[in-house]
Amino acid sequence: MKLYRNVSFRLLTFIYAGLSVIAFSMGAHAASTHQELASSASILVDLSTNQVLHAQNENQVMPIASVTKLMTAYVVLDAGLDLDEQLEVTIKQAFLTQQVFSRVRLGSSMSRRELLLLALMSSENRAAATLAHHYPQGYWAFIQDMNKTAKKLGMHRSHFVEPTGLSSENVSTASDLVRLLKASKKYPLLGELSTTQSHQAQFSKPRYSLGFGNTNRLVSRDSWDIALSKTGFTNDAGRCLVMRTEMANRQVAFVALDSFGKYTHMEDAKRLKSWLETGKVSQLPQTAKDYKYQRRQDYQAQVLARISIKP
Repeated sequence: MKLYRNVSFRLLTFIYAGLSVIAFSMGAHAASTHQELASSASILVDLSTNQVLHAQNENQVMPIASVTKLMTAYVVLDAGLDLDEQLEVTIKQAFLTQQVFSRVRLGSSMSRRELLLLALMSSENRAAATLAHHYPQGYWAFIQDMNKTAKKLGMHRSHFVEPTGLSSENVSTASDLVRLLKASKKYPLLGELSTTQSHQAQFSKPRYSLGFGNTNRLVSRDSWDIALSKTGFTNDAGRCLVMRTEMANRQVAFVALDSFGKYTHMEDAKRLKSWLETGKVSQLPQTAKDYKYQRRQDYQAQVLARISIKP
């Protein structure tokens, strides 16, 4: 019976993988008659009507890098914690955060509100890790509540193992992230903090200050009206961007995952905005098309490796 279940599961997984590949190809074909993006997965949804204005590979599960921090901030606000409480910067249980550089000094202090600002605006890893460490039930309870919140919001293809996005095991889909963007309207502070252009942060114990800027340069453009923003990047996840913004006089949710190039996730947003407002389709650079093709090949190889039946 156990062998039967294992074979059945692998067979279902194989079928799902095949359908995913077909869906990816269909999405790429559909994009040829509309606006193609450089991102491996993307979606644009009208928030007033729930109409999907653009979608490409929107249900593929993939790493989301620091877009994770939007869920981290949501869980903090959902818990109703004191935003003025001074918290000591710590990463003692955030093992991946211990391996990356940060200008923020361990042991120094700042308010929970300021830590939220740095995590959302400037994607500061130590800020996000500190928020999780100072959760009333502890760091690992915080991670559990990230996953409970995802399920509550209907993000059934999402999973989190830490609060920063440094782990490639923090995964979601473009469609799931639209659900998070919609839910984020519950807390206007998320939008306010994530769209702050720059900030001079003040720390204590010891006293020092550091300047931070927004990782999404579109928030400073007069041509954009952005209500909420979060970027992300790791080598595995590529460049990622989620926004609640306005395009063609519509309030929309935009998600781009695994974009090619340092600014291509932002360029993809600009491509869709221009397409909606003018009807003109802009062409992608060949390098971006090659990147998407290679990423698709890598994804298919990973799926086949997972479902291979070993003797």
